[in-house]
Amino acid sequence: MWKWTCLVSHLLLSTTVSPLGRQQPLHPKRPFITFTGEQAEGNFNHLVVDERTGHIYLGAVNRIYKLSSDLKVLVTHQTGPDEDNPKCYPPRIVQTCNEPLTPTNNINKMLLIDYKENRLIACGSLYQGICKLLRLDDLFKLGEPFHKKEHYLSGVNESGSVFGVIVSYSNMDDKLFIATAVDGKPEYFPTISSRKLTKNSEADGMFAYVFHDEFVASMIKIPSDTFTIIPDFDIYYIYGFSSGNFVYFLTLQPEMISPPGSTTKEQVYTSKLVRLCKEDTAFNSYVEVPIGCEKNGVEYRLLQAAYLSKAGAILAKSLGVGPEDDILFTVFSKGQKRKMKSLDESALCIFVLKKINDRIKDRLQSCYRGEGTLDLAWLKVKDIPCSSALLTIDDNFCGLDMNAPLGVSSMVRGLPIFTEDGDRMTSVIAYVYKNHSLAFVGTKSGKLKKCFGQILVSVITFCAGRPVVFPVLPYHVGDLSNFFYGAQRPLPGQAGVHTPEGCKEYTEDGLRVGSLICNINSRGLGDKRGCQQIQHMCTPK
Repeated sequence: MWKWTCLVSHLLLSTTVSPLGRQQPLHPKRPFITFTGEQAEGNFNHLVVDERTGHIYLGAVNRIYKLSSDLKVLVTHQTGPDEDNPKCYPPRIVQTCNEPLTPTNNINKMLLIDYKENRLIACGSLYQGICKLLRLDDLFKLGEPFHKKEHYLSGVNESGSVFGVIVSYSNMDDKLFIATAVDGKPEYFPTISSRKLTKNSEADGMFAYVFHDEFVASMIKIPSDTFTIIPDFDIYYIYGFSSGNFVYFLTLQPEMISPPGSTTKEQVYTSKLVRLCKEDTAFNSYVEVPIGCEKNGVEYRLLQAAYLSKAGAILAKSLGVGPEDDILFTVFSKGQKRKMKSLDESALCIFVLKKINDRIKDRLQSCYRGEGTLDLAWLKVKDIPCSSALLTIDDNFCGLDMNAPLGVSSMVRGLPIFTEDGDRMTSVIAYVYKNHSLAFVGTKSGKLKKCFGQILVSVITFCAGRPVVFPVLPYHVGDLSNFFYGAQRPLPGQAGVHTPEGCKEYTEDGLRVGSLICNINSRGLGDKRGCQQIQHMCTPK
């Protein structure tokens, strides 16, 4: 579970802030202000920013916060605790449950802004994962559907186990693609599905499957046979987005492999990209492809975080793509061992989304020529040969009721930009500023690092010693991005917030590149071999 105890705002534009609640004010020499939740809540789980207003919405334990862009509390909405038992299915609010009920925290598991209807979708861990629809202005509850099985999205209590992507339409109801770990309950929860987002928050059809009959539905479930091969099998969703005609999810999932020279199999984790057509109601377009990164013979295969951005003119030129092409920035840790045992060695890598799609198209074409098998062991359990069919497969092919779902066996390798051996990278964002593609990574020790082109130009310490799990660049004013937000995990027995001092704004050739540095050795700016760590950190005095 992601456990965030402080939210840090990095301001590039000077403001004066009055203390309010747990907010810490901006000191002239301190470039950060912070917000800390109530101690009883403990954790922040998700953060989204309204790109129109700059308002921040925080999903915490038992509470949803609405904050101003300078971290003042505007509204709070309580979501728990309440009497519950995770074994109650359907939940006890629908029918009587014979399991013992105890006061149970409501952990926020998904937080999305529905811009079209000006509402917040907040899904929690209570009652098998039901959701509230809250008005953005004041967090007033517009609806809380709970009386149908489609309303229970996930029974997993981990906050990072659910990911949602909204697909909007101008002349019809929107769709919500939901991807979730199932925690050994595939009979209750599909691992991936598309749902209706009705205009009326109290409508009976809210969260209903886009299509459902006795044979086909807009979902994929993990077969029970899969658990006989890998008893603890699950799919962990790290990131999701839409681009063009497709919806994508990035995942970690276990598989059994035979090490070289061995006759026995061992369980490892593989990172995969999953792609679906937005308009595919039967999920015949489901394709997954393994992704990873390699540098100097070291394999980085455990996905930690990802972010979709544009290439920008300068990076596009070096990659041979257009400035508006989609680039996937990813953080991997070393190896393929179990998810919870990620090593500190990590890599920041980029993928050109078009090249991944080209690999998928090649695989589709070969399968429809009758070559190979479907290569989706977790879903099919046994090898199923591809079937030949005469048809044209273009960039937007959305599958048929044959040769689907489909797996790509060969891994797509990303381009490594930066590696870190001691301070594992835990999060990433990126954006284009004046044709430059800027990437920011948060680390296990609580630092935020920025790659400007291929050079690391700054390292900032937030709450010292706490992993930065979600740095966000949310809000733009004119030409400048004026806020960063970073949320961090706590350390046992550690309290309070460390605020850096003595930092200054950094300008290169008159270009304000949107960061803070402290005692930076400018010689590091000339190193073109890749991002190099700068040793002088902004730390408390």
